[in-house]
Amino acid sequence: MTYTASPARYETMQYRYCGKSGLKLPVISLGLWQNFGGTRDHASAFEILGYAFDAGVTHFDLANNYGPPAGSSEELFGKIMAQEFAPYRDEMIISSKAGYDMWPGPYGEFGSRKYLIASCDQSLKRMGLDYVDIFYSHRYDPNTPLEETMGALASIYKAGKALYVGISSYPEKQTRKAVKILEQMGVPCTIHQPSYSMVNRWIEEDNTIHTCAHLGLGIIAFSPLTQGVLSGKYGTGSHKGTRAGNKNTSMRPSHINKEIIQAVEELRPIAEARNQTLVQLALTWVLRRKELTSALIGVRNLEQLQDCLGTINNLELSTEEIEAIDKITQPVLMELLPIPAGWLR
Repeated sequence: MTYTASPARYETMQYRYCGKSGLKLPVISLGLWQNFGGTRDHASAFEILGYAFDAGVTHFDLANNYGPPAGSSEELFGKIMAQEFAPYRDEMIISSKAGYDMWPGPYGEFGSRKYLIASCDQSLKRMGLDYVDIFYSHRYDPNTPLEETMGALASIYKAGKALYVGISSYPEKQTRKAVKILEQMGVPCTIHQPSYSMVNRWIEEDNTIHTCAHLGLGIIAFSPLTQGVLSGKYGTGSHKGTRAGNKNTSMRPSHINKEIIQAVEELRPIAEARNQTLVQLALTWVLRRKELTSALIGVRNLEQLQDCLGTINNLELSTEEIEAIDKITQPVLMELLPIPAGWLR
């Protein structure tokens, strides 16, 4: 059966400009990090992606290593792009990234020109695209000159393989330097993608959030639910069917310690008073900031997507609500470095 997008797809979604650029993103964007790999079939993937697009979610975020296995998310998205989404390509923002371990040998990760350009070409091939809308340096590489990494992004941009370029998880100092280098090459840095949530506020603590605003970069927050912790699903003590219950999870044990779980439960009355779920409260908290362009969600099923989309009905928080949330969450803020342990070689 041929897919036809809903004619009402732009009636309810809200869109924000990405920094000082002309690019708009939906306030809720959909990432294909851990739930669209080799174990996901085409039909169930399209059920989620098609519903998202029908609801006005125009931005789909990928990376070279998304799966598992690495590359499989882009391959699956490429099939959906060819079979269902092809007529709507110009209505979509599709992003990819490179920076993490992708293939064996010395050229398969981090920030070298060799790796970034080869990776971009591979991503385009997997997705069957001539270009991506945004291509990111997925993480700062302290052992490769930033001029080389940004030079690779500039080459990708000037070759028309990406309409915009950005950075992900770059600390404040390196963000400033990266933007300056790209400017000198005649290429705008459009967007920063950091982790950000009620209990993970490193971009506030090292001033990255204000620096992005000053430099005109949009911000799209990944893990706004701290990998599902802020949904409240761990309050039962059961990890079955969750990321924490997966032996290959990227979730740290510190994410689900008893203090954080208790704090999440204390947030529940605030959400209920607003007629929101905990998921919606967490997304609202992120999107309350004018510096934020979008919140990047990951979902396993249609019900989770619908829950997230319900956020757009109430994106304002009162001063009293913010203070109440801070009182609960600030004592359990995660001690995260802008450059997490293990990045340094």
